[in-house]
Amino acid sequence: MDLAPLIRNVPDFPKAGIQFKDITTLLQYPDAFRHIIDGWKARYANQRINAIVGMEARGFIFGGALAYAMGVPFVPVRKKGKLPARTIAATYDLEYGTDTLEIHADALRKGDRVVIIDDLLATGGTVAAMARLVSQLGAEIVEAAFVIELPPLKGREKLAGIPVHTLVEFMVE
Repeated sequence: MDLAPLIRNVPDFPKAGIQFKDITTLLQYPDAFRHIIDGWKARYANQRINAIVGMEARGFIFGGALAYAMGVPFVPVRKKGKLPARTIAATYDLEYGTDTLEIHADALRKGDRVVIIDDLLATGGTVAAMARLVSQLGAEIVEAAFVIELPPLKGREKLAGIPVHTLVEFMVE
């Protein structure tokens, strides 16, 4: 299924010069959403996956659906201060400043095999921080999977050593 035409491009959002890839239009097509989740479920069916890890907010949409479909736990990664129990944190660089992600300290166990899911791979900073958190807890990252990748932004470079799977590529910055 060609997903690219279902993804809306929003120019100059959230700031001038950014071409925002909006997956909310894709979600209006149940067959497309089903195609994504069923495809990933088949991809990971024989990989002994213990959990799906996703970051707020759009990673919750795809990661939660995949975890449900596979019958494994969904592990949320959130911005600092949003999780209620003891957490570990990873700080990462943004274009102007830094941000921090957290995961519950008891969310994963040593030896768990996980897939990181998000909607978009751009510069890779957010998912690299997620990967550090997962690794700190002793889990193994089987793959990081995304609906969209923007290859010109070189996000894969920040994920050296982590297999990456994407469904749609856009060659715009």
